[in-house]
Formats: sequence, structure tokens, C-alpha cells
Amino acid sequence: MCVARRRPTGRAGATLPGRSNRGQNVNLKLDNVLITRLEAVVNWCRKNSLWPLPFATACCGIELMSTGASRYDIARFGAEVFRFSPRQCDLMIVAGRVPIKIMPVLQRLWLQMPEPKWCISMGACASSGGLFDTYAVVQGIDRFLPVDAYVPGCPPRPEQLLRAIMELQEKIQRYGTLAGPSLRTESPETAQQPR
Repeated sequence: MCVARRRPTGRAGATLPGRSNRGQNVNLKLDNVLITRLEAVVNWCRKNSLWPLPFATACCGIELMSTGASRYDIARFGAEVFRFSPRQCDLMIVAGRVPIKIMPVLQRLWLQMPEPKWCISMGACASSGGLFDTYAVVQGIDRFLPVDAYVPGCPPRPEQLLRAIMELQEKIQRYGTLAGPSLRTESPETAQQPR
């Protein structure tokens, strides 16, 4: 009995791509294939999945809450869910004035966050003390924490916070997160203490 060998076919009897008529493999033209570095993929994933830890103490907190509402929709930029556990977050948003007595708590939260981590100073009070030029209020959190983006205003509009998040995403994509000077390592001994 003679068995005829059939060629593999696709729909309606068309020859499948990648096979010649003789059954030998030929080079395939691969569509939708992207070749890149691992660091570029990791940076893209991290910039589009920021997990913010809100630290709101004043009127800037109201604007921070409205940023998460449907009108401004912070979820478009990958920062959808505000988490209140520092071990689950990689972005701290300090909104409002920070009293000296609260600064050690803020530093402890910062040290509990996993690397890589970023910080946004939201509002005039967090950035420079604002109109509270007194001994009881920290005159800028950048004296105690490394700040990656500043949002000016009293209180700043939600659009300004979204712009700061977009700038932070560009910074993450450009400078990377796997290795290099962008990774900050702090310990309780090296962190500056409030006076």
C-alpha cells in the first residue's frame, strides 16, 4: 500500500509559512517581536506601576485625594492604588507641613520602603516650610529625605501632581533602577536626624 505524504496546510489549503515545498525549514519573518535589554524592560515596568504611600498632613492632602478621583484619574499613570504600608510602596508623596516631632516617623517609613524608592514633595509647606517659618515645622523635607520631584503651590492643583509623576516616570526610564547611582541606600545611622 502506498501512502501519499501530505504537505502541512493552513486555511483553505494554503501552504504554511516557514516551510518550503520540499519540507525544509526556511528563515521565518517574525512579526511582533521586540528585542531589548532587560534593564529597559524593568525600567518600563517600574515606571508604569508606581505604588504611592501618601503622607498627607494638611490641605495638600485634599488635593492628593482628588487626584485619585475620576476627574484626574491617577490610575492612568500606573499609580492606581494608594497603599498605607511602606513595605508595599515605592513612591512616597509628602503632602503638607511636617512638624519636627513627626519627622522621625516619616524617616522610619522611608527606611521601611523597599529599594528602589522615590519621593515627591507636594506643596510649599513640604518643600520649604511654606508660611510656617517656625521652629516646630521642618523647613523642607529635603533636609532629611532625598526628594526626586517638587510640586509647588499652596495647595498645588492635581494637574501639577500628575505632571510631577510623569517627570518621575521619565527619570525612572532614563536613569534606570537596576544598578548605578540612582539606587540610594540609607540606614538609620546614616540618615540625618531632626534637631
